[in-house]
Amino acid sequence: MFNHAALVLAVMAAGFGLGALLRAGTELSMLIAALAGAVAHGAGVPTRHIVEGTFTYFDVVLIFITATYFMNLLKESGGVSYIVRSVIRKFHKSRFMLLLLLTLIMLVPGALTGSGTVTVLVVGSFVATVLSYLGISRDRIAAIIFLGAAMSAAAPPINLWAMMTAGGANMPYVGFTGPLGVISILGALFSVFYLGWSGKQRNIDVAKAMKELPQPPKGMSFLHVLVPFAVFFGIVVAGRVWPFNFPVVGLPLAFTLAAVTVIVMSPTRLQALRILARTVDDLLPLVSTVTIVGILVQIMALSGARGLISLSVVTLPLVVLFASLWAVLPVSEGIFQYASAPLLGVPLVFLFNMKGINPIIALAGMATIWPLGDCLPPTAPVGRAAVMTAGYEGKYTSFLARCIVPALFIMALGTIYIVFASKLAFLVRG
Repeated sequence: MFNHAALVLAVMAAGFGLGALLRAGTELSMLIAALAGAVAHGAGVPTRHIVEGTFTYFDVVLIFITATYFMNLLKESGGVSYIVRSVIRKFHKSRFMLLLLLTLIMLVPGALTGSGTVTVLVVGSFVATVLSYLGISRDRIAAIIFLGAAMSAAAPPINLWAMMTAGGANMPYVGFTGPLGVISILGALFSVFYLGWSGKQRNIDVAKAMKELPQPPKGMSFLHVLVPFAVFFGIVVAGRVWPFNFPVVGLPLAFTLAAVTVIVMSPTRLQALRILARTVDDLLPLVSTVTIVGILVQIMALSGARGLISLSVVTLPLVVLFASLWAVLPVSEGIFQYASAPLLGVPLVFLFNMKGINPIIALAGMATIWPLGDCLPPTAPVGRAAVMTAGYEGKYTSFLARCIVPALFIMALGTIYIVFASKLAFLVRG
């Protein structure tokens, strides 16, 4: 049994390597690996398992699309540019307040969508412009945008690594808001201030900034920005405050209602269908990755390869796990992206729970370390997007070097979460 599972796993690894060698992309490489594993197992092309795997994370895909659509509508309506211009106009003399507010602005898109790429696409260019006015070098700007995007993807309420791991472990995605909020906010603040507290220019040339930043439409106000968010958070909070009296409204529908609010309140007419089509087109790589991850995990469970990985993980000494997770998690994310969460996260959650370690705190720590791998080759989706958005044309390794110290700080926080999970259980709230 062990030899058979090991053989299947080896064939899948070879299939993934072949896809990478042919430059088929991460998604097709994972699909090739899944099909190769099914054939090696003797199941041929298991249509039923492929279909089931395709729909494993269907709810996550719906959250992706609706949340990103909401953020894109807000950007197209001029809400994002209005906020950025207002921040510069009011706090251009305070570097501390500018960096603080820019951190909060970067945290919002990824926190609501679960994707660091969305953060880069929605607010990356605005943040890069403001940081350049502060005299910060382009490599530092790229690092700030990436780390801010990574922490926004880790921030609650939507953390896809935690959601996918919890789903695979039959564990309710409840109680993560506090643990994820604390560690992601601390990580984002340290990253932005460590990298951004430099540069010769202390004050922003307001006239130049107002001229270069996009002009929001006439009639735009904070009300147009706040009301859609109030609708979304009102629905979420109402469901928790009155669980037996308020109808069950899933996150996709909540984001959809918030998006409709943006359309209705926008000072200018929005081409809603065109924005929706562009949103789906932009998210296609992300959606395909999540979909194929479901197929890969399903085939690995069918063949026993997933069980072999789980057994290998849970039999390791805890000291070895604690000492290696800070490196293993980002590297696995750089290779397999979201597939690393169900493959490694599920057995780790079972192990921690069996050892009496609080699984929510431990998973929150891991789910904050994973996004850091999105700047590592061969995939590096968020890292490359951040470099392009920042206009950095130097060596990619120099950009990675800028990320090292903040990344080590974040990984240290995540490791502390894992090691002292039981003592940090007070952060968990329902």
